[in-house]
Amino acid sequence: MLGLDPKNEAAAGLFALLIILTLVEMYFSYREDRKYYEKRDTWTNVYLTSITFFINLAVKGATFFVLNYFYQFRFFEIKNVILYWLVLVAVQDFLYWVLHYVGHYSRMFWAMHVTHHSSEHFNLTTGFRSTVFEPLYRVFFYLPLALFGFSAMDILYAYLLTQLYGNLVHTQAEINFPKWYSYLFVTPAHHRIHHASNVPYLDKNMGMLFIIWDRMFGTFQEDLPEPIKYGLTTQPDDLGVSNIIFHEWKALIADVKKAPTFSDKVKYLVMPPGWSHDGSTQVAKVMQAEYYAELKGQQ
Repeated sequence: MLGLDPKNEAAAGLFALLIILTLVEMYFSYREDRKYYEKRDTWTNVYLTSITFFINLAVKGATFFVLNYFYQFRFFEIKNVILYWLVLVAVQDFLYWVLHYVGHYSRMFWAMHVTHHSSEHFNLTTGFRSTVFEPLYRVFFYLPLALFGFSAMDILYAYLLTQLYGNLVHTQAEINFPKWYSYLFVTPAHHRIHHASNVPYLDKNMGMLFIIWDRMFGTFQEDLPEPIKYGLTTQPDDLGVSNIIFHEWKALIADVKKAPTFSDKVKYLVMPPGWSHDGSTQVAKVMQAEYYAELKGQQ
């Protein structure tokens, strides 16, 4: 029974907390006219997470089979239960950071991840605007966990818990966390920056549970005086669900077709968004370098 399993109880409790907080945030947003929510945008978020849910269901068996298969080739096992779960959650979160990093720095993966960033609003339902096709390839990033001696079921459970936490930080609520907490863990203030389309904020703060990966690998960004603008640098004109999912694929295919050489065609797939064979568009790092050079020139 669900109630007899502590792991199921913890997951159910976090999910219930997420739903309650979403309703509370929605209520205060409308009551105080904060405009955190917009009806069509919210329904789009719900619709997209429903699609992702069914894709997850469809591939869940295959995901479990792949992880369980590689588990038999594990290099070692951690016998201490507490250490087992601490290491599992930490390493799983790091591998998610790698997955997320690839989603921002390879255009083929960005074409799938862009859906999550397409909303010009930021609220708890924005976390539901999932990367629809991520369940199809996420398992390959988590294979090392099976080889490190973590069972398939535990890997999936650890991902569920960190994912629920990742949803909870999609809020504009101002929460004063202790400095030590904000140094180690992702907070709403960190994740608001991640969803911003302002040039200095692009491709920053990609952690889901721990922010330390961003601090370690140079993708951390503090809040700046510049007001946050949510969404993409160029929003799609058509906000229908189908176009939100596929608009970047259409643009990517068009760029690949016009590339003059095979090498350029491959680069459009693997290079960061904004890369172009003729230099007509720029990647985020170039835009940020120009931004800070201009800012320095104004001082």
